[in-house]
Amino acid sequence: MNQVLRAGMQGLRTFASDVADGFFEIVHNGFALIGLALVFVVVALAARPDLQQVGEERLAAWVESRKPAPAPTDPAPNAVERATAARPEELPRPQAAVAYWLSRKYKVAAEPLSVLVAEAYDIGRQTKLDPTLILAIMAVESSFNPFAQSPVGAQGLMQVMTRVHGDKYEPAGGTLAAFDPITNLRVGVKVLQECIARAGSLEGGLRYYVGAANLGDDGGYTVKVMAEHDRLRQVANGRNVPIFTPPAPAASTPPPAAMPTQPPQRTQPIPVVAPADEPKPTTRPPATVALLEQPAL
Repeated sequence: MNQVLRAGMQGLRTFASDVADGFFEIVHNGFALIGLALVFVVVALAARPDLQQVGEERLAAWVESRKPAPAPTDPAPNAVERATAARPEELPRPQAAVAYWLSRKYKVAAEPLSVLVAEAYDIGRQTKLDPTLILAIMAVESSFNPFAQSPVGAQGLMQVMTRVHGDKYEPAGGTLAAFDPITNLRVGVKVLQECIARAGSLEGGLRYYVGAANLGDDGGYTVKVMAEHDRLRQVANGRNVPIFTPPAPAASTPPPAAMPTQPPQRTQPIPVVAPADEPKPTTRPPATVALLEQPAL
């Protein structure tokens, strides 16, 4: 009986040992096949970059599909890429000074203004226009509101007439790009260049830009732009410029005529006349009564 049990135990040990050896062999061979497959994949991807791109896109799509559906109030993960904003402290010192000054004056966040200031300096360098002039036009036209619209249809930061200059927005996808701050800035600068070239001077170009070329008066537009332009240049040069400045009276506008008024009546001095002395009552002498003498009897 004991021999049978020993033989059975020995058989079980042999069976377990064979199973374990077979399992390790399978695992070993499996890892070897996986390694060979990885080597093949790496070589194939190195030889075919397009396959690598397709694989990455499919893997990213699979990962996105496994994520739970976002709530309606959850922000999009790439929303920061659509934001027109930058850190002003990362700008050069003159640009940062201009961004902070405009932020305080027009009550607009410095982060989106930093993008506009940097773009104005970049496009100004390419077009030979003073960047502070571009910023001054934006300030006077829209106070840095990218969604502003005038009663006559001028839109965006630079208040470009979209229906007139719609062709300039075609490379950006259409006239709706007028409400993209950077696109509106670039189109506005292009329109400004055309106006200056047509007028032959900066001041004349500004009159063309505001649509007052054939008018006797531009409503003080050129004076406002040039004044703001001068202030921004001083800020960029490191000067301390007050935010609020009293408006300068327009030299070309005569003062309004005063309403005709009656001349003030001069007050005649009232002569002071001493009251006349009242006549003193005259006392008549007492009347004497003549006594008639009686005739003697």
